[in-house]
Amino acid sequence: PKTDIVFLKVHKSASSTVMNILFRFGETHNLTFAFPRGGGFQLSYPYHFLARFVQGFSPHSPRRFNILCHHMRFLQPEVQKVVPSSAVYFSILRNPVQLMESSFVYYKGASAFSRVRSLEEFLRQPQRYYDPARGDRHYARNLMTFDFGFNPDGDVSPERVQLMLRAIEASFDFLLISEYFDESMVLLKEMLCWDLDSVVSFPLNSRDSSTKSSLPASSVERLKAWNRLDWEIYAHFNRSFWARIERRIGAARLPGELRALRARRAELARLCLQGSGSVAPKDIKDSSLRPLQHGGARILGYNLKQGLEGELERTCRRLVTPELQYSSLLYKRQFPPERP
Repeated sequence: PKTDIVFLKVHKSASSTVMNILFRFGETHNLTFAFPRGGGFQLSYPYHFLARFVQGFSPHSPRRFNILCHHMRFLQPEVQKVVPSSAVYFSILRNPVQLMESSFVYYKGASAFSRVRSLEEFLRQPQRYYDPARGDRHYARNLMTFDFGFNPDGDVSPERVQLMLRAIEASFDFLLISEYFDESMVLLKEMLCWDLDSVVSFPLNSRDSSTKSSLPASSVERLKAWNRLDWEIYAHFNRSFWARIERRIGAARLPGELRALRARRAELARLCLQGSGSVAPKDIKDSSLRPLQHGGARILGYNLKQGLEGELERTCRRLVTPELQYSSLLYKRQFPPERP
C-alpha cells in the first residue's frame, strides 16, 4: 500500500469525502500529516503553498510527512520540501457548471456574489460584479485553475491552455472525477494498492437538495465561457480518467469492483447509521458530528445507531466525523499539548 500521498483538495468537488478516506487510512496506519501551523484547517489559502505553513516543518531538519491533504494553492517545489520524493500526487475535479452553482451558494459572501440575487444575474454581466484585484475573486471564476496554482484570469489561448494541462500532468499521477465518484474510488484503490474498506465512505460536506438549483441552458453556456480554463481542465482530465480506468481496471472487471464497493457501503450504512442516511443539521443528535454550516448552504450530517461498541463504534464514528473535528483530533494526537 502507498503511504506517502499528496492530495490537492479542490474546493466543492467531493474533496471532504476523499479527505475523510485519507484521515482514516493515516490514523489506522499511524502515518503523519502535514497539518497547517497552529492546528488550523487551511495551509494559508489562498496564498501559494509554502513549506513553512506546515506545523513541525523546519528547513534545517530532514523531517517529511506522509500525507498532505488540507486546502492549499498548489506549488510543487514547496510541497516537495515536506513530503517524501516517493509521494503519489492526485486530486479530484468537478464539472465547472455544478462547481460554480455550489460555490455561489457556499461563498455567497464573496465580493463578486454578494450584490446579486442569483447566479444567472451574475452570469449576465460578470464583469460588473467581478473585481480581479479582490483577494476572494477565485471563488467566482476558474476555482479549480486557481487551486492548481494558476491565474484564474489567465490567457485562454490554445497554447497557454496546453501549457497548463501539461504542467498538471507533469505534477500529478492521476486525477479523479467527482461525478463518477464510485469509479474514482475503484481507481484510487487500484492506484494506491489499498483494500476495499480503505476507500469506502459516506458523502461528507454535502448540501441539502433544497439549496440546489439547475441553470437554464443560456446560463450554462455563459458559465462555461466565464470559466473557460476550468472547463478545459475538466474536459481534458475527464477523457484521461476513462483511459486510465480502461488501462488499469478494464471494462470486464469494473462492474464487479463497483458492485463490491456499493455493497460494502450499504452494509456499513446498515450497521452504522440511524434511518436511511444523511439528515439536516438540526436533526443531528451528537453535536460532535455536526458539520460546519457555511454561506447559504445547509450541510448534512449523520446520526449513529445507539449501542455500537468497540471497533465497530470506532469505524462508524470515523466514517461520519466531519472534516474539522477529525482534523483537530488527529492534530492533537500528532502534536500533543504540552503539560503545564
